[in-house]
Amino acid sequence: MASSLASSVSSLQSSLQLLDNSISTLDEGVSDFPRLCKVLQTTRHFELLPEPTLREAQQSLSDEISPSIAHLLSLASNHVEKLARREEGLKAKCELQEGRMSSQPEKRSSASRAQAQGASMRGQLAGSTSNAASRAAELRRLVQKKERLKYAVERLELQSTQRERQLRKSMAAQ
Repeated sequence: MASSLASSVSSLQSSLQLLDNSISTLDEGVSDFPRLCKVLQTTRHFELLPEPTLREAQQSLSDEISPSIAHLLSLASNHVEKLARREEGLKAKCELQEGRMSSQPEKRSSASRAQAQGASMRGQLAGSTSNAASRAAELRRLVQKKERLKYAVERLELQSTQRERQLRKSMAAQ
């Protein structure tokens, strides 16, 4: 029995030694385990999202921003139209003033013609009575009235063209 006991003890000792070798091998393999965990751990530098999620995000962003953009565009458009109308008004006013300025020399020349006519008539009527003087005064008054009416007609024509332009502009804007 001593020999079977000795063989059991030697077998047990060889098993223990094999177990110690296995433990040391496992210990060597496991000792680097925390570093391996750190190395093998995945770090997301860029997050990959599915395409439908991206489309939903884009649509929600577009839905959120679109009303503000539309409002700002309408404000800018209204302001530009207002400035364009103001520019047209100023151009028309300028044309009206130019018309007035150009008609003034004509007024002066026609007034001087009327005075010359009046003077020639006065020369012809110098021998007449006070009736001739009243006729000359009437003639001067009529010439002045004619000049005023001519000026009023020019002014009304310029205003009419200005209003036509504004009407065309408003019809084109619609």
